[in-house]
Amino acid sequence: MEMDSEEVYNYFDQSMLDYKEGNSRLSERIPNVTKSYNEFTQACFKEGTIQQKEKQLMALGISVYAQDEYCIIYHTKGAVEHGATEEEIMETIAVSAALGGGAAFSQGVTLALDTYDHYTSVQH
Repeated sequence: MEMDSEEVYNYFDQSMLDYKEGNSRLSERIPNVTKSYNEFTQACFKEGTIQQKEKQLMALGISVYAQDEYCIIYHTKGAVEHGATEEEIMETIAVSAALGGGAAFSQGVTLALDTYDHYTSVQH
């Protein structure tokens, strides 16, 4: 089935919203765990010796390898927000596919590139 551009837009943004809502729900029930996890991940992605763009690209590569669709969207968006180019996204996909084979390759050339296209068009 063909999806129009509004449906595609809603898919990416809806996926981000779904994650945030699930995080909030978990936070209500087990706030110490959720708070600790969120603080830990925020600390991991702070700029240090490795800049945020490169950290987002590493996370994208791992997400593609793990076939984690929410993280593919999240970290592709993060890479775009930190100035990643299409070529950098593609090289990240290629390295992930070198280790993860066809499954990683298919996630990269579909979901990751579609997400890149979406978030670069939103910024312009």
